[in-house]
Amino acid sequence: MHSLRAYRDQWFGNIRGDVLAGLVVALALIPEAIAFSIIAGVDPKIGLYASFSIAVVVAITGGRPGMISAATAATAVLMVTLVRDHGLQYLLAATVLAGLLQIAAGLLRLGYVMRFVSRSVITGFVNALAILILMAQLPELIGVPWLTYVMVAAGLAVIYLFPLLTRTIPSPLVCIVLLTAVAITFGLDVRTVGDMGELPSTLPVFLLPQIPLTLDTFMIILPYSAAVAAVGLLESLMTATIVDELTDRPSDKNQECIGQGLANTLTGFIGGMAGCAMIGQSIINVKSGGRGRLSCFCAGVFLLFLIVVVGDWVKQIPMAALVAIMIMVSIGTFSWSSIKNLRHHPRSSSIVMLATVACVVITHNLAIGVLVGVLLSGIFFAWKIAQIFRVTSTLSADGTARTYVVEGQVFFASADAFTAAFDWKEALETVTIDVSRAHIWDISSVAALDMVVLKFRREGAEVEIIGLNRASETIVDKLAVHDKPGALDALIGH
Repeated sequence: MHSLRAYRDQWFGNIRGDVLAGLVVALALIPEAIAFSIIAGVDPKIGLYASFSIAVVVAITGGRPGMISAATAATAVLMVTLVRDHGLQYLLAATVLAGLLQIAAGLLRLGYVMRFVSRSVITGFVNALAILILMAQLPELIGVPWLTYVMVAAGLAVIYLFPLLTRTIPSPLVCIVLLTAVAITFGLDVRTVGDMGELPSTLPVFLLPQIPLTLDTFMIILPYSAAVAAVGLLESLMTATIVDELTDRPSDKNQECIGQGLANTLTGFIGGMAGCAMIGQSIINVKSGGRGRLSCFCAGVFLLFLIVVVGDWVKQIPMAALVAIMIMVSIGTFSWSSIKNLRHHPRSSSIVMLATVACVVITHNLAIGVLVGVLLSGIFFAWKIAQIFRVTSTLSADGTARTYVVEGQVFFASADAFTAAFDWKEALETVTIDVSRAHIWDISSVAALDMVVLKFRREGAEVEIIGLNRASETIVDKLAVHDKPGALDALIGH
């Protein structure tokens, strides 16, 4: 009952704010959806239908209210080769399969992998996206009439100054309406949304992709679908984390995986391309007052209404207005405090953040940047933990027995230091290895323990291991060979 009430609140808890924010987002989605269709090498209506479908389905089934999902560049670039080599129908089939893979990821609860993405990686991801959003506006700002710069400057002035008068109406919406009115009234010669590509005039219809249902077809689309599913989930989950922070409300990451999957699966059947969450549009939504599911739903419905019913008006919106909004998004997205923090944060954290930014900006692939960041975070963490490790020892009064005390984490990065800490050439009768202040984690550490015990025994010493905690004892009992018959013979033979 409580969850049903919470779900209802996510729909109707902020009606006016969500509806207005949805309208702003819908207007900003149109040129992007057309641009992403061009990137993928398909007709503009493929991206526009996809943005409508994904926004509506994710609003109903997703796990992060207030987040906007639609056709994106991140997924479009992955489809270029498939469209070129096999055509549109294979793109639609790959979209359906990508959605099914995402549903499977949600059911397997893979949303929890976000716990392994460090704060430095998220900051790097956000900063890289801010840079990419700004770079995407450059074609609209280079080699254009001087009037365009005036329009963009006027748009930015409206966006930042109008909230000083009132916050009732989102300033990006005011920017679009005012600049469009000025452009139409004075007949200004500036690029418009209509110059981006032809808007569809009909509603999407349900169709099965026209492809042969064979294993060969499946093997053709599987690599593309897997890449789209992975990149789409990665971007969606990262964006969900950022919107969580902007709204101070948690989200259900596994539900988000399922929601994204259902959206892509359905979209493939109505002639749309794959998509995922969009950080830029999500930030426009939140800054325009959108908080609930209704904002994403309205964005999708308004988008379809705008392109099918009032397309002739939408075509006249100057691109300068939308460029101004995206510049505002870029400025608002970038974590300016992260530059100041470069001085104070640990060097390893700064390296991870900068590496994530560099990889995303250079490759234009969010997945590569995030994976590099996560990998570096893991390496730095392992190195740091390996440093918090030491072995001390005390010799008995008669010189025949020595007790080694191991402290810290014994795993692949500290296994060599563990082995090097023991002197098995010392003529001893008994050796005690006290691991009560240590934890044995993996195969490498068990192998190192085996090596130490067997080498001491080869030199004629009796070895006793004491203080194993329950988890360490479990892995040692399962994997260690030092107490198994023939282990010492194997070492001597080796």
